[in-house]
Amino acid sequence: MIELRGIKKTYGLKGAQVEALKGIGLSIPQGSYAAIMGKSGSGKTTLMNIIGLLDVPTEGEYLIGGKPAGGLSEDELAALRNRSIGFVFQSFNLLARYTALENVCLPLYYRRDAHPQKKAALALERVELGHRLNHFPNQLSGGESQRVAIARALVTEPSVILADEPTGNLDSVTGGQIMSLFRELNRAGKTIIVVTHDMEIARLADRIIRIRDGLLE
Repeated sequence: MIELRGIKKTYGLKGAQVEALKGIGLSIPQGSYAAIMGKSGSGKTTLMNIIGLLDVPTEGEYLIGGKPAGGLSEDELAALRNRSIGFVFQSFNLLARYTALENVCLPLYYRRDAHPQKKAALALERVELGHRLNHFPNQLSGGESQRVAIARALVTEPSVILADEPTGNLDSVTGGQIMSLFRELNRAGKTIIVVTHDMEIARLADRIIRIRDGLLE
């Protein structure tokens, strides 16, 4: 499903460069559940951005679904992201002026889907928020907001869910509920990749990938 070959990422100009990734080789099979762990400055965020097609490597090859992502235009990368990867962030990233239903519709609007509201409602029901469709973010709890974010990630039927510190703004009980939901999604066939610094969260995955100083340990 996801394969990285000799991935390097360098920032800055010649003479003042920072090598964030130093030759990463990594394979994450379809249907797996992996956690990526690393301290601040380890290259964890850069690796996540490349896996999520939010950034491109300086060197190396990235394949998703067996197809190379290198050489694609910005529009092509955006279309591939929309089709293949669902994102869940620590801060939820919900738009305050939109209802839960409207927030979940957004990825479908970008692809000009013919039935966005119907699909968004089904995605919210899938995360047990069918009764909150018309609530705004300020009317939702933290756990409910994260469930809306997960529904938004699911609504395009991506093969991969990429979650960045998904429980960072939640209490331990609510965080546990969110991680149980990820396990359910994994059992249903989704590839789950959680980026975290929390060992308790990482242990819930089937595989822990550790990165340090731009290299896998």
